[in-house]
Amino acid sequence: MTEPYVKHSVNQHIGTIEFFHPAHNSLPSDILSKLAETITELGQNDEVLVIVLKSGGNRTFCAGASFKELISIEDEATGKRFFSGFANVINAMRKCPKFIIGRVQGKTVGGGVGLASAMDYCLATQYAAIKLSELNLGIGPFVVGPAVERKIGVSSMSQIAIDANTFFSPEWAKQKGLYADVFDTTEALDEAVDALAQQLCAYNPEAVKHMKQMFWRGTEDWDKLLMKRAEISGRLVLSKFTKEKLSSYRK
Repeated sequence: MTEPYVKHSVNQHIGTIEFFHPAHNSLPSDILSKLAETITELGQNDEVLVIVLKSGGNRTFCAGASFKELISIEDEATGKRFFSGFANVINAMRKCPKFIIGRVQGKTVGGGVGLASAMDYCLATQYAAIKLSELNLGIGPFVVGPAVERKIGVSSMSQIAIDANTFFSPEWAKQKGLYADVFDTTEALDEAVDALAQQLCAYNPEAVKHMKQMFWRGTEDWDKLLMKRAEISGRLVLSKFTKEKLSSYRK
């Protein structure tokens, strides 16, 4: 696999969305846009009763924002537009009337932690360590922060956001509520994801819809909130500090 993609399939009422990017499953604007569009599409598909969100490859679930695209940002409007891509994906997941199961097979960084946090039920392997690295770049996890905070609490979110150099273990993530369970192998993870997806297909779709609304109560302002956060990130990415940091990664 060398070309980026977002693809989906529907099998026995289970909708599976898979994204891939050769740069450790990083997320450029086009991937983010397609993810939001596909989540919304399957959420509106009556044939789909549950959604599984996964990434391609075996090592990294998601490396977060595309460094190549971050480096190319030259004005605030472009910066806001890029970071609003993460906002759109999280809001699509929030509004989706179907349960979304996360399948996290490997390390996840930055925006990838935001994706995992927006899952309704997230399963992972022993290799799925997490890191909020944004502060290292002078940006901060502003857009994904509300999703992470909602899932693991302010205290735990602030811990990983401040300690931006450290990968926190899957066991830590499970203890804090990000992962529902952690498995030794990808094969065991896939078996658990499939079993859970089949189980959820047996539930009343109307009950699931209302439960999603109940679980996400209090997030009704996120359409505006996450866009405001995207403005902050879009402004900070132009700072001298961040430009120098991003340039250092080119060397």
